[in-house]
Amino acid sequence: MNYPTCFPKQHQNEQPGLEHIMNPIPIFDNPNCNKGKLLENKVAVITGGDSGIGKAVAIAYAKQGADIIIVYYNEKNDAEETKKIIDSLNRKCTLIEGDISNSKFCDEVIQNIVNEYGKIDILVNNSAVQYECTDMKKLTNEQFDKTFKTNVYGTFYMTRASLNHLKPGGCIINTASITAYKGNETLIDYSMTKGAIVALTRSLSTALAKGKTGIRINAVAPGPIWTPLIPASFDENKVSKFGSDTPMGRAGQPVECAGAYVFLASESASYITGQVIHINGGEIVNS
Repeated sequence: MNYPTCFPKQHQNEQPGLEHIMNPIPIFDNPNCNKGKLLENKVAVITGGDSGIGKAVAIAYAKQGADIIIVYYNEKNDAEETKKIIDSLNRKCTLIEGDISNSKFCDEVIQNIVNEYGKIDILVNNSAVQYECTDMKKLTNEQFDKTFKTNVYGTFYMTRASLNHLKPGGCIINTASITAYKGNETLIDYSMTKGAIVALTRSLSTALAKGKTGIRINAVAPGPIWTPLIPASFDENKVSKFGSDTPMGRAGQPVECAGAYVFLASESASYITGQVIHINGGEIVNS
């Protein structure tokens, strides 16, 4: 496939951003990837599954036989478009709108899914926000709280609720980031949250393995990927050059992340837990 190497100047004023107004629209599917049975009849819950990486994962999972529950914040149009694609693949898709930084909401989401589907096999913690700040002295309590409550608290709440229902063979996949390893001078609080997610993945994997639960937890650490967060986070000049400083010379597309999530959720990864897969266009990081 041909992937863009640069982007028109653009900016969105609200987080976490809307996919359907981006130019170009992120590439979320590879038509050359055929349907399969790697996740046949699995039930997968994906936060932020309406757009970006979450959307690509939702479609890839559906193509491998899973039913999908998309938990999203307020991006109704994007969520409905993703549902249409999954419906066209003859898989069931449920949309749930709400704020994962609210623990009661997360508990209710998981219980409602179990009531409707009878089980949960896969949880993908993918929702996130990020806000630029060029001077930490000016990083407000409100921004810090919003970033941590969405990225870390939301991941924790969804994970905790799911562990009441995941069975042996079930798995959790967290979306981390290259910023957890390299940091980022203008995304300090975001980088902190992604470091916390890596630590959660490693710590909980040990607890689950030693507890003989049969549940695995891993993470994916994307580099610069063309998602709605990008025009919603950066000014238009940064957007136009986004990803150009990677060894591959371009930003990645959501579809280029999806295969790792499929692999980690499948039986092919049955002996993998506590690990992080780096998808970043060739950056070498200390993991």
